[in-house]
Amino acid sequence: MARMHSRKKGKSGSKRPDKSIVHSWVRYKPKEIELLIVKLAKQGKKPSQIGLHLRDTYGIPDVKIITKKKITDLLEKKNISPKIPEDLMFLLKRVVSLQKHIETNKKDRVAKRGLLLTESKIRRLVKYYKKSGKLPASWKYNPKQVTLLIE
Repeated sequence: MARMHSRKKGKSGSKRPDKSIVHSWVRYKPKEIELLIVKLAKQGKKPSQIGLHLRDTYGIPDVKIITKKKITDLLEKKNISPKIPEDLMFLLKRVVSLQKHIETNKKDRVAKRGLLLTESKIRRLVKYYKKSGKLPASWKYNPKQVTLLIE
């Protein structure tokens, strides 16, 4: 499948196995994994960082297979989930860095195009998150006030 804003093909890389079974070498129970997730979230880790930490440190290949829930769902259940979804937050951080770059380099047209493409991705994501109820219906994206959202 082609990329969104270029005509290039997708990157090749390793894929997860299709099996949805709990491996015999995983020694953690679902309740223990939930407690680990809550502990890591209280330390200030984001959901993607929690998944990497569980994989690398505890040898848990996939939380969803064992607990039957996603990490973000577990965090929402415990009321520790971030207010703005993680992928949207990363796009907002990218917009801030592009805006700073464009202030100092006013003739950088490639960066201006990158800013436009990133903002269009943000608008699409916001529309999706409003429909799914992860963002309130009154939430608006304002490019001039993005730095306030991040901090």
